[in-house]
Amino acid sequence: MPHPRAQDEKSAGASVHDVIRFPGSIAALILDFDGVFTDNTVIVTDDGREAVACDRSDGYAVGQLNRTGLPILILSTEKVPIVRFRCEKLELECIHGVDDKVAELRQWLSGHNIAAQQTVYVGNGVNDIGCMQIVDHPAAVADAFPEAIATARYVLAASGGHGAVREIAAALAQHLRKTGVSLQ
Repeated sequence: MPHPRAQDEKSAGASVHDVIRFPGSIAALILDFDGVFTDNTVIVTDDGREAVACDRSDGYAVGQLNRTGLPILILSTEKVPIVRFRCEKLELECIHGVDDKVAELRQWLSGHNIAAQQTVYVGNGVNDIGCMQIVDHPAAVADAFPEAIATARYVLAASGGHGAVREIAAALAQHLRKTGVSLQ
């Protein structure tokens, strides 16, 4: 089955909401950080500090989705505190600096009593493939590695750091509205 690509249908006048449809209930959203919230670029200063750029509209959209009560987790192998700082600002749960994302995801899902079949995972890299394989709703950003795109059930029209989080949040918000969840 070909991957639903919002980009292809958007050119025909459809919006992402017409393209990404989640069958059944969704109980959690898991997002990688680098390459999803960011465009995978890192800026290193002359004193060795790192900086990244995030799209504010992504932050706003995921913040709105967070208000629904849908559990949202940022899961990252990145060890620098940038991930934690951004998650704190957005009031999102964060696990970062991990070597085995699959084990962490399984533990988090078990601890929250959430089925992998009701989970959306958005990634961009080869290190996301294991997590994408255990959930029923794996998504890749438009500029993801080819291996991640091949694993994805949904391929977003937006690239990492340029509206991908906003896109998946909007699709999930519409899904939640259709299933009777009140959005604020």
